[in-house]
Amino acid sequence: QVNLMESGGGSVQAGESLSLSCAAYGNIFVIKSMGWYRQTPGNPRELVADIEFRIGDGVANYSDSVKGRFTISKDNSQRTVYLDMKNLKPEDTAVYYCNLKEGSGWGYNYDHWGQGTQVTVSA
Repeated sequence: QVNLMESGGGSVQAGESLSLSCAAYGNIFVIKSMGWYRQTPGNPRELVADIEFRIGDGVANYSDSVKGRFTISKDNSQRTVYLDMKNLKPEDTAVYYCNLKEGSGWGYNYDHWGQGTQVTVSA
């Protein structure tokens, strides 16, 4: 069983900053990547950013809508991923979900999800 513990959500005004963190607990064969997705009512869950969990600097991937404003980082030893969000906009308002892709060892990755944390940005 894998548990993803999220923290850092909240309410801010446009232009302000907020940071999210997610720590993984439980038995994990290998972490391929960790990242953040977000979802609003009636819309599909979309990628915000993710990062490879190789030792050293993993390759990060960002949604075009957050490039230049959000920064993702990781701590392999703590099995933790961070999302530093700056210059937040009302359209960033959503439930943010932590994601962990676990390698199976035979070519299939398992998705694990956090419970979600609300981020609200007011104009």
